[in-house]
Amino acid sequence: MTTPAYLNALRAFEAAARHQSFSAAAAELNVTPAAVGQQVRNLEAWLGIALFTRAGSGSARLVLTEAARVALPDIREGFERLTLGLARLKDASVHAGLTVTVSPAFASKWLLPRIERFQQAYPDMDVLLDTSARSLDFQVERIDVGVRYGAGKWPGLAAVHLMDEVMFPVCAPDYPLLREGMLTPEALARSTLIHDLTMGRDTDYPTWRMWLDVSGLFEIKSDHGLRINNSAAVLQAAMDGQGLALARSVMVRDDLAAGRLIRPFADKGLDCPLTQAYYVVYRPESASLAKVQAFRDWLLEEARSA
Repeated sequence: MTTPAYLNALRAFEAAARHQSFSAAAAELNVTPAAVGQQVRNLEAWLGIALFTRAGSGSARLVLTEAARVALPDIREGFERLTLGLARLKDASVHAGLTVTVSPAFASKWLLPRIERFQQAYPDMDVLLDTSARSLDFQVERIDVGVRYGAGKWPGLAAVHLMDEVMFPVCAPDYPLLREGMLTPEALARSTLIHDLTMGRDTDYPTWRMWLDVSGLFEIKSDHGLRINNSAAVLQAAMDGQGLALARSVMVRDDLAAGRLIRPFADKGLDCPLTQAYYVVYRPESASLAKVQAFRDWLLEEARSA
């Protein structure tokens, strides 16, 4: 088997092992399942050993043989090193490409209003911004760096603390129930509450019920209102006068500064601290890449000066 042939066969084997499926590996490699299966069979014939068994009669799920299981980490590391080596070569080119992943809301409310300053500082760096709402696999999706919100621990990724935040109610400056820019508890009880469902499955994520209880407003009901699964859309609904939003300070910072939103309880200091934060994340082996260092350091400086 020639060098290109066994590299292609090893790539097919690694993808099939990771997905436990020829079909899923084929989708990743943009080939047919039959092609992946043939590559794996060629590798098995060349090595003289079996690499997979089936999980059971009629099952499509692949199970690694013991020999394949032992060898897989070294093969995976080898491809990671090859990928990193190629990234270093690309990093040295005139137009180094940087792929960044962030949530749609973080992109629209924080990153995009600032990204021009990075492009001015690094005019030869081409930035590809992926605003997927799901957490991407940095290796499979060829992601260089990202910003994630959470507790700071993600398997296979280095995480550098970027920003903390708190939560508090906001509304449009012309919200009809305001009196001199403030809301009374009675007016709050009559207001439409806008619920952010983005982190709805996270029990540490504050809800209107939590904020009302912390604020001593136990009698106000919180099970009504408008429910939206995008933090940026939540703020837009509040700007449009549709009700009160429980806003995250990082997301709402620019809207408050521009006067598009106000804090109707700012005089009472009723902020709800969050246990989670924003982190810059990247694969540890990519930490020395100049483009990753440049974007990480720029993000940290922007957060400090915000």
